[in-house]
Amino acid sequence: MYGFLKKFQTAVKDTVKIQETYEANPLGESLKTVLSQKSGRSAFRDFLKLEFCEENLEFWLACQEYRSFDSLEEQTQIAASIYEEFVREGSPKQVNLDSYTRETIRQSLEEPGSSCFAVAERKIFILMENCSFPRFTETEPYKLFINSLSKQRGLKKKRTAVRIKSPVEDFKVNPLLLVSKD
Repeated sequence: MYGFLKKFQTAVKDTVKIQETYEANPLGESLKTVLSQKSGRSAFRDFLKLEFCEENLEFWLACQEYRSFDSLEEQTQIAASIYEEFVREGSPKQVNLDSYTRETIRQSLEEPGSSCFAVAERKIFILMENCSFPRFTETEPYKLFINSLSKQRGLKKKRTAVRIKSPVEDFKVNPLLLVSKD
């Protein structure tokens, strides 16, 4: 009987360790996490508008969408549109890119591929990640987003914990009967 109790206690300890590990992971501490959620993108976009740099996010999202087109004709049209709106010197929503990157994109417009904007997209992401995002994490909308994300993940965590505790069923004993009589 003692060996049985020891196995049960080990299963419970393992469950607690898994739960603690999950809870210790920071929720939403990266820009990728924020941008992966519709509510996060919306809150970040609103913040960028206040900072007068929402064109960075718009450009990044346009590049994400651009890669989803398979047709060369569509890619050519969309690439030209992105270039005119965000990349061309003096464009209405010009993003902060060096002249070399701008020229490389301009030359690739003749035969744009899926990686036409890859370097510029990465540079703008890094710019948002290092400049705007740290300030965004200090705002109330960010904190509300993290709280809602925590609640969503909390529900998933509870479901996971139930699955983890299921090995108790292998013991063929009601766990309530394992209460110590000290």
